[in-house]
Amino acid sequence: MVDKYEQVLELAKRRGFLWNSFELYGGTAGFFDYGPLGAMLKRRVENIWRDIFVINEGYYEIEVPTIGIEDIFIASGHVGGFSDPLTECQKCHEAFRADHLVQDMEENPDTLSAEELTAVICKNDVKCPECGGKLGNAYEFNLMFKTSIGPGGKRMGYLRPETAQGMFVDFPRLLKFYRDHLPFGATQIGKAYRNEISPRQGVIRLREFTQAEAEIFIDPRDKTHPKFKDVSDVIMNLYSQEGQASGETKKIALGEAVKNGIIAHEFLAYCLAMTHKFLIRVGVSPEKMRFRQHMKDEMAHYAADCWDAEILSDRFGWVEVVGIADRTDFDLKAHAKQSQKELSVYVAYDSPKKVRKFVVKPDMGVLGPMFKGKAAKVANALKALKAQELSGDEIEVTVDGEKIRIDKNSVKFETITEEIHGENIIPHVIEPSFGIDRITYSLLEHSYFEEEAKEKIEDEEEESGELRIVLRLPSEVAPVQAAVLPLLSRDELIKPGTEIINKLRKVGILVAFDDSGTIGRRYRRNDEIGTPYSITVDYQTLEDATVTIRDRDTMKQVRAPIKDIENNVYDLIYRGKSFEDAGI
Repeated sequence: MVDKYEQVLELAKRRGFLWNSFELYGGTAGFFDYGPLGAMLKRRVENIWRDIFVINEGYYEIEVPTIGIEDIFIASGHVGGFSDPLTECQKCHEAFRADHLVQDMEENPDTLSAEELTAVICKNDVKCPECGGKLGNAYEFNLMFKTSIGPGGKRMGYLRPETAQGMFVDFPRLLKFYRDHLPFGATQIGKAYRNEISPRQGVIRLREFTQAEAEIFIDPRDKTHPKFKDVSDVIMNLYSQEGQASGETKKIALGEAVKNGIIAHEFLAYCLAMTHKFLIRVGVSPEKMRFRQHMKDEMAHYAADCWDAEILSDRFGWVEVVGIADRTDFDLKAHAKQSQKELSVYVAYDSPKKVRKFVVKPDMGVLGPMFKGKAAKVANALKALKAQELSGDEIEVTVDGEKIRIDKNSVKFETITEEIHGENIIPHVIEPSFGIDRITYSLLEHSYFEEEAKEKIEDEEEESGELRIVLRLPSEVAPVQAAVLPLLSRDELIKPGTEIINKLRKVGILVAFDDSGTIGRRYRRNDEIGTPYSITVDYQTLEDATVTIRDRDTMKQVRAPIKDIENNVYDLIYRGKSFEDAGI
């Protein structure tokens, strides 16, 4: 059976899409270079993501350092809990993910502790996959790359394992930028780093990778979306918790999914719709895409609901490429606690509300001389007390870890009626997080086709059985969008070809020039890198200033004038112009 993954990687390496990093020195797993065509393909994917989330949704893009100080990752939980279970062979010393070794023996091995995984390995006598040696006890291995900041390593830092934390840390600045008004969002595209134990899945599991994330801050009291009606009829393949129990993926409209409680709320469903739109637009096959809901035992403790966009790969099966989660207020609360700064939004009411409120009024005339520099902290601790904590002759508070007793006569308290005009709330966060590298590889796999094609080309005719390799990438995603091909390598044909190239470049089209070999071979070379349109300059061009435009997918050809060819081709690539309408 043909291994499509190997076919795609062979093409990718040969034509300059993907190369193993550090090949000169033997390479190392978990790193890939993007060659000239791969880098452009990836940038086009990123720019379509920007078009959807930045330009059309209005979530401005920011950029923060890829190194973060330790406090950030203590707050986020990465220092204490961002790890995978590792086991090492006692003979060859190769390291393995312990949960991966027992996935055929346990239903949900990723939920087991290191001790439980060790027990499963021992019970089933699991051996080293490489040499058959005995495996050691499993233990938790933190996946972050650690570094030190400045000379002497006085301050600890980490390469960020996700781009999200930078947007949470910038929340106060973002809030001011958006004039203290919810909802608002920030986006970021950049590198993230995870020191994977054994990355054996090529470009699917990398140690350095690119994420595109949006953090959308919303009012937790209202999770409707103003544009949800525009997408409520969109039908998607949903693999819900219920569906996973029965093994059934269901085609369902998003409006119905929200109404029936399958998706938690409109805002989350809207982000699923935007993700679906993006993946289709960049070239993911709709038949090989689904949205899988996290099961209750895999749902993050802070998530109200979470869905993964998964793409079907010939070798790896269903691969997660996007995670869309309602992270609630977990992140802002965690950073507020770690930084000792308030991270909330003041939201005004439509009309004032009258509320009864219990108020504690410390007597600073007594507390000031008694506690001096600590007086303000003592007063704040007293103000935080509830009515039931003020019974008895003495009041006890804790300040900086010290228990302090205060005479009850130093404090006044009463229940008052106040007119409240608004309140401080901690926003909830909706996060669509995209793995750009996995998506880019998936486009190559989904667009790769081999077919027997017989095509009449000028005075040439292919022999029967000629194999045509073609990448059917969408025209706005293809790294090279047009190729100019003089029929023969002669000055009289090269000159108008150069004129066409300059016209196309002025409207932002990346164009290649190729005059090497027969015209048929040049068509094939451009087919296999996904070039959607090839423009042939021939001797008729010299007579009537027209050229042949060939469509990659259908191999049809039309005759079109050189005049205004740049707008003609631009409309084919970006504005949905039909190929037939491009000709005269």
